[in-house]
Amino acid sequence: MNNDALLHTLESKFGTLTFAAMKVDDVDEVVQLEDSVYPHPWTRGNFLDSLYSGYQTLTMRDRSGRLLGYFLVMEAVDEAHLLNISVAEDVQGEGFGHLLLEYAVDLARKHRMTVMLLEVRVSNLRALHVYRRYGFVEIGRRKNYYPANQSTREDAIVMSLSL
Repeated sequence: MNNDALLHTLESKFGTLTFAAMKVDDVDEVVQLEDSVYPHPWTRGNFLDSLYSGYQTLTMRDRSGRLLGYFLVMEAVDEAHLLNISVAEDVQGEGFGHLLLEYAVDLARKHRMTVMLLEVRVSNLRALHVYRRYGFVEIGRRKNYYPANQSTREDAIVMSLSL
């Protein structure tokens, strides 16, 4: 399945949502959302590198075209690695993260991946709750993986979902 084939709309309890592969033209808006939800966000260069590397991506927009969320997935052999998944802060807790995660997992399955991996900050309790509820299990920790406040580092929880 080509990433471009993901363009479609969904009528849901959220109203009309439009899903499409992330394009270079989306990156400025994606970076704005990223900057608004993370204390140590990805850079514009991180997103561009991911797009140029051919990673699987998806943006989710509301009826007005407002970016509500996105994800990026790197596939290697039979493993999908969820690199980034984000939802606009003012709509967090409304099911958009779960919906994006569902799309990411479905995409990985369609590409015949057998497992999805991810890392999440130990302090990101909302994301941990979403991942655990979805069925991800902790398989390890990466010590001092993420930058944190005041020049410190924070551990990452490594999680896995069998597909």
